[in-house]
Amino acid sequence: MVAYIAGIVLFALCVCLSLALHEAGHMLTARAFGMKVRRFFVGMGPTVFSFRRKGIEYGLKAVPMGGFCDISGMTTLDDRVTDERPMWNFKTWQRTAVMAAGPLTHFVLGFLILYVMATTMGLPNTASKPVLGDTAGGAAAAAGIQPGDQVLSVAGQRTPTWQEMVTVVRAQSGPTPVEVQRGPETLTFTVDIPRVYREGVGEIGVIGAGIKMNFEYGPIDAIGASTAFTGQMFAQTFHRLIEMPQRVPALVHAVFGGERDPNTPVSVVGASRLGGEAAEAGLWSIFVMLLAGLNFFLGVFNLLPLLPLDGGHIAVTWYEKVRDRIRQARGRPALGPVDYNRLATVTMALVVIGGLFVALTVTADIVNPIRLT
Repeated sequence: MVAYIAGIVLFALCVCLSLALHEAGHMLTARAFGMKVRRFFVGMGPTVFSFRRKGIEYGLKAVPMGGFCDISGMTTLDDRVTDERPMWNFKTWQRTAVMAAGPLTHFVLGFLILYVMATTMGLPNTASKPVLGDTAGGAAAAAGIQPGDQVLSVAGQRTPTWQEMVTVVRAQSGPTPVEVQRGPETLTFTVDIPRVYREGVGEIGVIGAGIKMNFEYGPIDAIGASTAFTGQMFAQTFHRLIEMPQRVPALVHAVFGGERDPNTPVSVVGASRLGGEAAEAGLWSIFVMLLAGLNFFLGVFNLLPLLPLDGGHIAVTWYEKVRDRIRQARGRPALGPVDYNRLATVTMALVVIGGLFVALTVTADIVNPIRLT
């Protein structure tokens, strides 16, 4: 139980650090362009302490979740602009860079997490390549096949995935040619495949080897491997975002006692609980993967063109640019920044919908959480 609670706390702290770095991305980029940053706080709620340095108030809030970066003139709702450099007066690409810096920080963090994972504990074998792990005492080992060999074919049939290899092996009996990739070499072994009885399956052929679950990489190879794995996680994140609306009924079903669908969204609470379970079981690769996945999700989610998300501010910025270009082409003067008061109704509606969805996921993660086992 102590390890479980410690894992939850550690995961939550890592999430808090990610969110703080998100806001730091906004602040550093804004300062680089000469924008006026008034405040940078980590956390929410009452102020624990604060100090001023070079005109910026830095501080820590009581609730260690999230944070904010107060940039002068980010929207027209800012009634405290007293200088000549409000954000709305800067170039479109500069404003875009500032707003995108937060989400991009999550992408950088996600990649770095995967890189460290690749060079230490290894990246998961998500493609289910038929690379052998333990071969001790089995028919494969007796034939000379070693851990790390990738099975290319069995009995002349190509085996690009582990499941396809298992299917072919189960149909074999006696001496069978098995082609493997070992480093740069392609080798062929004759494996004397025995037939064994398995409950519920019947008599099948086995070679006595398990799949290699993780691939370790050197410092250089890890760059390409982490990049490729990042692409896979991006694709999964977009897919899950698209599916989110249709998962709402399943979440409601789970809240009222139904079986929790493992494909339903989880909140930070649910992710922290999973992190605690991973820590308690010593499954640190899962713990780290959860952190990487959450960072990619936060990055993609914040880029959605909806207010009050960063992507919404970017969309408004480019709307102003396109609008003024059209007006100039028609011989009309450019207009000022968009009046955010006119967007208040839509923004509030999105905030309410988002708040309800978060409340639903948090409730489901408390009363009927997804578990590792």
